[in-house]
Amino acid sequence: MDGKRRLLWLWLVATLVASGGAGCPQMVRRYTNPMPPLLPPSPSIEQVIQVVNDNTRRIYSFSTNKATLSVPGAPTLRANLAMQRPRCFRLRAESLMRGPELDVGSNEELFWFWVRESPDPSVFYCRHDEFASSRARQMIPISPEWLVEAMGIVELDPALPHQGPFTRPDGRLEIHTIVETAVGPSKKVTIIDQDYGWVLAQHLYDQHDRLIVSLTAEEHRRDPLSGLTMPKKVSIHCPRNDFHMNVDLGNVEINTLTSDQHKLWEIPDYRGSPTINLGSPSSIATAHGS
Repeated sequence: MDGKRRLLWLWLVATLVASGGAGCPQMVRRYTNPMPPLLPPSPSIEQVIQVVNDNTRRIYSFSTNKATLSVPGAPTLRANLAMQRPRCFRLRAESLMRGPELDVGSNEELFWFWVRESPDPSVFYCRHDEFASSRARQMIPISPEWLVEAMGIVELDPALPHQGPFTRPDGRLEIHTIVETAVGPSKKVTIIDQDYGWVLAQHLYDQHDRLIVSLTAEEHRRDPLSGLTMPKKVSIHCPRNDFHMNVDLGNVEINTLTSDQHKLWEIPDYRGSPTINLGSPSSIATAHGS
């Protein structure tokens, strides 16, 4: 697959969600002045859920304007990322010579994607409540709401059927969960740091135990202002599509976005790119999806 086609697959794996390669993540960088462990030895599932969710639920927003995005065979792109709960997300990347290359985003009503190098460089969008029955579901195997999880912002739902935590040979913890996706019930394997509860990897398998997507995170950092933790580097691997993407988040700011940032969550308008509603295949809407 050439570099342009690899770049086109970016929006397909935006599902989720942070931000790396197949298999186990590399060693996570510890703090210079390490904190005491947040998890006891051999923790219960309830204790793991509490530690993971305590960090995640206090991250209301994050932003970075010094991220980089790279896929094999294509130049590294500069990127801006932002997230605001519950559904607002924006990833924009550009090259030095040509400007904007891709735009993937979501607001409370809908999500969209635009890729300069796609065969049809339109701004495609779909309402969240129409996703399951839309053309978008045929193109994206898992919900776009996983975009946030792909950036390392993971919450473990206590109501879901979890198995574990199991202690792996490397000492890390592993949890198995059955989750509902657009392609039906799937198995999610979550790998967690045994001391601090950082989510290091998420692997999603279909009903036939075939890997759909792997998300891994490393170099977790504690924000000195909020005391909350996010990874610096995340990777996405989608073996069915021969896709592998790395994102370096740079210096992330946590919980600093304000209400006047609302334009971040508006569907974009790119000259020469019509706006197409995948929820209603025959419709071509305005840039605001109305």
